[in-house]
Amino acid sequence: MDKQMIDKMGYDRSITMFSPDGRLLQVEYAKKTVKQGSTALGIACKDGIVLVSDKRITSPLLVPEAVEKMFKVDDHIAATASGIISDARVLIDRAQLKAQQHSVTYDSKIDVLSIVKDMCDLKQICTQSAGLRPFGVSLLVGGVEEDGTIRLFLTEPYGLYFQYKAAVIGEGDAEIEPVLQKRYRANMSVEEGIKLGLSLLKEFLKDDFNLERIDVAYVDAKERRYTKLSGDDLKKYGK
Repeated sequence: MDKQMIDKMGYDRSITMFSPDGRLLQVEYAKKTVKQGSTALGIACKDGIVLVSDKRITSPLLVPEAVEKMFKVDDHIAATASGIISDARVLIDRAQLKAQQHSVTYDSKIDVLSIVKDMCDLKQICTQSAGLRPFGVSLLVGGVEEDGTIRLFLTEPYGLYFQYKAAVIGEGDAEIEPVLQKRYRANMSVEEGIKLGLSLLKEFLKDDFNLERIDVAYVDAKERRYTKLSGDDLKKYGK
């Protein structure tokens, strides 16, 4: 075992310890966990937000509907994840509670950025506290604000977030992102966004593509309402 490997082993045991070259190795491992997760896409369209994700059905005995990759945070906010989905559920439960508390307290819907910031605050705490580990998950959070503004955010495992027009996370990000950049148009409709998301996953998964392993949800800008597609609704887009 070379000296560099021995040195690295000493610094990857604690989340609070920087390596000599200024890296938090546990954070980097969390990012690698996301890259091994199943693929998820988010697309901001002119009339709403579209989220498409691969549930990666690993056994023919598994009930596809039992695999949860798409989450409703509030009527106007949707999320999907890649990485450790049990970690995502903890963040989603917290986000749903925050949205409900805001609605009861202020009699109005919470804005998307507040949800994203709250998620990322907790993620960041887990990068500087002994005895904790980083959340091994990235989330795409999209929604429609009260004024009709359409927003899509990507949250990193270590608490950083960015707003995107379209984004992809998970194992297919390196292959899908260049194609997404070429095909994305700001004036595309929700229907076109769904078709684009499905076609990109189909090209990436190839023979493994099956609508049973795909989750699709969108938030319509006019109604500001979360809708999840399934069954026949999904089949008409997958043709």
